[in-house]
Amino acid sequence: MRSLNFHHLYYFRMVAREGNLTRAATQLHVSQSALSSQIRKLEQRLGRDLFIRDGRTLRLTETGHLVLAYADTIFNLGGEMLATVESGKLERVQRLRIGAVATLSRNFQENFLRPVVGEAQIKLVIHSASQEELLEQLKVHKLDLILSNRPVATDSVTPWRCQRIAQRNVCLVGPAGKEGEHFRFPEDLPKVNLLVPGPSSNIRSQFDMLCQQLGVEIEPYAEVDDMAMLRLLARDSGGVAVVPEVVVQDELKNGTLQKYAVLEGVMENFYAITTKRHFDIPVLKTLLDRWKDATVAGPANL
Repeated sequence: MRSLNFHHLYYFRMVAREGNLTRAATQLHVSQSALSSQIRKLEQRLGRDLFIRDGRTLRLTETGHLVLAYADTIFNLGGEMLATVESGKLERVQRLRIGAVATLSRNFQENFLRPVVGEAQIKLVIHSASQEELLEQLKVHKLDLILSNRPVATDSVTPWRCQRIAQRNVCLVGPAGKEGEHFRFPEDLPKVNLLVPGPSSNIRSQFDMLCQQLGVEIEPYAEVDDMAMLRLLARDSGGVAVVPEVVVQDELKNGTLQKYAVLEGVMENFYAITTKRHFDIPVLKTLLDRWKDATVAGPANL
């Protein structure tokens, strides 16, 4: 029977990702000579060169690219196996591990997870970080799902599954009372302390384009990336905030804030990002199916 030393394959994968023996050896806590020896043994076993040596840099050969694709599949599948067993899928209590982009609305996260919150059979694990950090964790099956307001493109190496699960209006909100009743949009925009998302936000880009179309020049009072902070400032500063309605749903409901205007054509999209798995997670499929149906039907309570 033909056999393959997976230890050699793992070392190859690390070197291929780093493109440098020294850096890979440091990460693996082995000597450079020992690592080089392991790579040569794999090349001898396969009967093909895997790297082209270009000074200190290593470039993959055509065979090297092919072997790396297989190595990624093998080790990602191993990660999925561990994650499936550790998640309790075979036990009574299941873990659902959700990654949420740090700037994402907490209200939206709660709305999404509401059907499983409090379920005795499900243990929720929620991790917040940048989208790039979360994708790295999803790739090795340390997460089951990422909630984000930015889509992600798929490719042959990272076949993400990105599904838009909701689209929400962006509004102008401010203190309840006479100010809101007498506010004129867009004429009064330059007259208020305007709270807006940061320059990197897609909402901000849409809002800036809307202001240009309307011929209105604005000078933001505050630029805030984090939606939780934008919500607090909208509630406590007395300013007028450009914010997705879902972010301030509680304040609008209890009358702390008032909706001054719906910004036509300015929307926030919400995405669920998963990756290909050999074993589906039933509770996750139920959640995604529910929101997929909601996106089509568009119910206001989600």
